[in-house]
Amino acid sequence: MTHTLHYRIHEVVPYINWIYFFHAWGFPPRFAAIGRIHGCDACRAGWLSGFPEAERARAAEAMQLFKDASRMLTQLDEDFLTHVRFGIYSANSDGDDIILSDPGQDIQSFRLPLLRQQHTAGPDHPYLCLSDFVRPLSQGLPDTTGIFAATVDKEIEHLYETGPYADNFKHLLAQTLADRLAEASAEKMHREVRTLFWGYAPDEQLSAEEMLEEKFTGIRPAVGYPSLPDQSVNFLLAEWLDFAEIGISLTENGAMSPHASVSGLMLAHPSSRYFSIGKIGEDQLEDYARRRGLPIEDMRRFLAANL
Repeated sequence: MTHTLHYRIHEVVPYINWIYFFHAWGFPPRFAAIGRIHGCDACRAGWLSGFPEAERARAAEAMQLFKDASRMLTQLDEDFLTHVRFGIYSANSDGDDIILSDPGQDIQSFRLPLLRQQHTAGPDHPYLCLSDFVRPLSQGLPDTTGIFAATVDKEIEHLYETGPYADNFKHLLAQTLADRLAEASAEKMHREVRTLFWGYAPDEQLSAEEMLEEKFTGIRPAVGYPSLPDQSVNFLLAEWLDFAEIGISLTENGAMSPHASVSGLMLAHPSSRYFSIGKIGEDQLEDYARRRGLPIEDMRRFLAANL
């Protein structure tokens, strides 16, 4: 079954991972702790004094950036929303593929080909594929897999870009916040999926910080990330989930627009974990192209970073 959710900005702000926001602005992870500090002057002064003298000027810059970001988030909350579309489907693995089905859709099932590691950390480590965390078709019992896409109102990315109010700093700030808001929306949605819609962890009581540390059961691998590196998978997910319903379109390379968008899978197996596909050989490239039903040269282009 497919669902669409719309969030107010203030609803997803608690799920922002400030480490990645500050990374985008060239700050080391330790400066992101300002996002967890109470907004009073005494608390901020105490946080600032915790840095060595040589780092306090840089910490003060991070503090000002966080103030500017918080102010802009308050402004965005007045006019904009984030959007999530997701589905929870009956599924089974078949080798390195996941087969999903939904009798309520026009296309009642589809096959999602995936990649398997060809290099591991050591001889005792398995060669992983995301399909390993879904019950095999051969067992004759259905499992469950989720698909999601999250984005923001596209206008956010173009704020302060042109016109009488053009401002390079504010424009970049809006863009970096848009990226974080899309990811935060996926985080909030995933919590609701685990506790309500899918409901495999109904008693979960994790704080936002614990969720950002991924202390929950299951994983949410995103397209373009190490365990799901092929961006062209978006074409399959978009057709099944209908990304256009929340304003997402795809380029010819499978990149999403708005840029501040994220898509991927949701898996609930208690042993599921993130991993990197890394480099693949010509034999797997040929096999993957065959399973995708695409010319090998197209797949070579999509997977150039893994060859």
